[in-house]
Amino acid sequence: MSERLILPTDSKIGLTPFYEQLLQFSLFQGLSRTELQQMVGNTRFGFQKLPAGRQIVREGDTCTQLYFLVKGTLEVETVGDDHTYRMIEQLQAPLQLQPEALFGMSPRYSHTFRTRTDCQFIVLSKDEVLRLFDEIFIFRLNYINILAAQSQQQGHRAWRRAPQTLDERVARFFIDHCMYPAGHKELHILMRQLAIEVGDSRLDVSRVLNSLEQRGLLELHRGLIVIPSLEQLFM
Repeated sequence: MSERLILPTDSKIGLTPFYEQLLQFSLFQGLSRTELQQMVGNTRFGFQKLPAGRQIVREGDTCTQLYFLVKGTLEVETVGDDHTYRMIEQLQAPLQLQPEALFGMSPRYSHTFRTRTDCQFIVLSKDEVLRLFDEIFIFRLNYINILAAQSQQQGHRAWRRAPQTLDERVARFFIDHCMYPAGHKELHILMRQLAIEVGDSRLDVSRVLNSLEQRGLLELHRGLIVIPSLEQLFM
């Protein structure tokens, strides 16, 4: 459901909760109070509450609107092109769901998003985004900055220092296949496939993973590697 909202502010109290929710997201940061009032009063925002276990979008779906997670935790699944492995992550609010997928040659989601807990979203249609581009310069600039930052990060990847050991190659594989390089991850992959991906023997990869498990950095199951806290691998 979408609706127009006019949410007044009180100078003694400050911004309303809805304004504060918007300012959690980089697309709306830097807007003045006047710009926020103008935008909220003239923009159709959608609002969704979804229970745990509900699929929001599927990889390959056309992106026609922006989702802003304001409360709850999502499960994000990404599958390899040859379907030999998949990564599942847990990401918490606040979170913008792939704003880069709204435009370009292939305006489609590259991840599948599901609710892990009860979640609340603010939704903005593509038409409303285009109108805000025309009317609010800072909103347009914020969107450009998001896309530019992602492009710069991708461009730098090929120039990073190469991993020097098998341990580092395994850790690099984990981080390169995550949407966000921290938090809980579940990699569904067979040991022999991981060995192919990192260019080493299955036995040596097994030794590295068992060493990491003994240090409490991950858990090994059949066809599954659970990483409770990815950032711990790099500390």
